[in-house]
Amino acid sequence: MDFRLTEEQELLRRSVREFAETEIGPHVMEWDQAQHFPSELVPQLASLGLLGIQIPETYGGAGMSAIDYCICIEELARVDPGVALSVAAHNGLCSAHIFLFGTEEQKRRYLVPLARGEKIGAWGLTESTSGSDAASMRTTATRSGECWVLNGSKTFTTHGKVGDVLVAMAVTNRAESSKGISAFIIDKGTAGLAAGKKEDKLGMRASETSEVLFENCSIPAGQRLGEEGQGFVNAMQVLDSGRIGIAALSVGLAQGAWEAALRYSKQRNAFGKAISKFQAIQWKLADNATRIEAARLLTYRAAYLKDRGRHLTLESSMAKLYASEIAVKAADDCVQIHGGYGFVKDYPAEKYFRDVKLTTIGEGTSEIQRLVIARQLLFRP
Repeated sequence: MDFRLTEEQELLRRSVREFAETEIGPHVMEWDQAQHFPSELVPQLASLGLLGIQIPETYGGAGMSAIDYCICIEELARVDPGVALSVAAHNGLCSAHIFLFGTEEQKRRYLVPLARGEKIGAWGLTESTSGSDAASMRTTATRSGECWVLNGSKTFTTHGKVGDVLVAMAVTNRAESSKGISAFIIDKGTAGLAAGKKEDKLGMRASETSEVLFENCSIPAGQRLGEEGQGFVNAMQVLDSGRIGIAALSVGLAQGAWEAALRYSKQRNAFGKAISKFQAIQWKLADNATRIEAARLLTYRAAYLKDRGRHLTLESSMAKLYASEIAVKAADDCVQIHGGYGFVKDYPAEKYFRDVKLTTIGEGTSEIQRLVIARQLLFRP
């Protein structure tokens, strides 16, 4: 096995890193404090192909591989995990769902402008009483002539306010439980669609998250996405790949926190020498560096399988679980190494610490990942 990146991938990493450090780095705390979604950054993200990373060029995308996608998300998250989260949600949820299950007409109408960065995508699955428990979903879609009428709400929707295109799941046949849920594409501005409360979040504050409300929201029948009753099943397939993105985000965040801790440990003196000279600090740095590399390899393995069209539920869940949990440890140790300065906003440690917790919650909590992994191990053929 060859674990080396290609020359093109090394160039991609350098390009995205330079962009993140130059265009995102100076604004990280400003956007965080204002909870500002940096729409002014969208044209630059689009010009680098970062809003259609894995979408084929035929549909306006960059046509990159899943490993390339990991590199891009990693490098963005190393500087600002909030921006990385928005890019991952746009690419890995909304756009991916349309690419995987949309008709040719839907791809031309919606996927092309999404991949070009002309529109921002949102994806609605979670509700206040329904996360991983699909049977508790309350949002409904009822057929009325040549239309579907949606009623209900979604919560924790990335880009719920700023998104131009929303893919949302709704119950079309209550008796069929998870097999009675379908997916729909809804345009911003559609009558009956409204953004609800914007969440005041602990971290990832540059990535906008809000409720989405449906009140007799009527859309053409042709905006159902995928087969009727297969919406939840398809959503789980989307999440299989989406978890690779969250794993990559976790790796990038952990890398950024580790680098911040390393820098500070070399600058801070105690008892007449840099604290990096003390074994207690060295072991934290060594342990985190090892864990980050292991998480990166798990993540790239899942991406490698995706690139080859292999089943990857087990591998993507393992990558997401491990990468997110070691990222929490890396962020925690970053604060600890900074000491009192890790508790104030003058240093990046506290922001990594706030941002990282979402990685163990979003796109399936750590507990759900363990259930998925166990089922794959116990019940797969």
